[in-house]
Amino acid sequence: MIRHSQTATGILCGIGAGALWGLVFLAPELTHGFSPLHLTISRYLFYGLLSAALLIPRWGIVLQRVTKREWMGIAGLALVGNILYYTLLSTAVQMGGITMTSLVIGFLPVTITLVGSRDQDAIPLRKLSLSLILCISGVLCIGWQTLATPASSSSSNPATGLVCAIGALIAWTWYAVDNSRWLVRLQQITAHDWNLLVGIMTGALTTLIIPAAILLHPESHSINDWLRLSGVAAGLAFLASILGNALWNKMSQLLPLTLVGQMILFETLFALIYGFIWEKRWPTLLEAMAFTLVSLSVISCLKAHQKPTVPVTHSSN
Repeated sequence: MIRHSQTATGILCGIGAGALWGLVFLAPELTHGFSPLHLTISRYLFYGLLSAALLIPRWGIVLQRVTKREWMGIAGLALVGNILYYTLLSTAVQMGGITMTSLVIGFLPVTITLVGSRDQDAIPLRKLSLSLILCISGVLCIGWQTLATPASSSSSNPATGLVCAIGALIAWTWYAVDNSRWLVRLQQITAHDWNLLVGIMTGALTTLIIPAAILLHPESHSINDWLRLSGVAAGLAFLASILGNALWNKMSQLLPLTLVGQMILFETLFALIYGFIWEKRWPTLLEAMAFTLVSLSVISCLKAHQKPTVPVTHSSN
């Protein structure tokens, strides 16, 4: 009974995290007058400030536990997994639309598993053949839809949006794998404190690209526009980066790893729902086919990964 209760709670936390993370795909449309660089900078400045505020009571203790090597790892995660990723994702949304971008990011569980297949004790790559076929088919559907029908609320360059979405997928795949490996190695730092340290580093690195945003995008905006950007950025920082990550970490403590990977689908699902509501339309046939193929690819991938582990320890978390 306790195990079922923990599983149900974990799934609810995963759904909540997906619902909050899905908002990051809608934000570029809500701030369409600003560049992706503006949105990235404002979001992560707020994220850094909130992380610092939450870590202040334990700052002295945590700081003593972080070595120079770990700070280098934190800097890499902040730069690639946050700043580079969200700049690419925001550009993809503005150029290719929410639907295309969220579907591409929906392949995250598959790409993580493919990278992880090189690790020791990983399942052979040949067992992922079905998942790869489904994945490629989904990519073809997304590409066909994107190149044939530009999103109505985006710019006139959907091909660039698709490239940026793929770049964002690569960046977050690297982040997810590297961050997971860091958390396995760390003993003296909790996952929550590690996330806050990444947030602080992200905020610090973000200040370095403010001059680039000023030089590349010198256009002026009204006070109301800046207030809207600040509101959206602050909301993303709290809801997605702080609360969403907290729910995801809680879920990760309650569910086995194979089920954790499947929960990433909820981010794609909610991003698609938000996108269709924003664009006031139903999904096209190709979009529905792409999402179905994404889901089947992820489920197939997870089942292939699950086979060697489930018979060994079915009840462990």
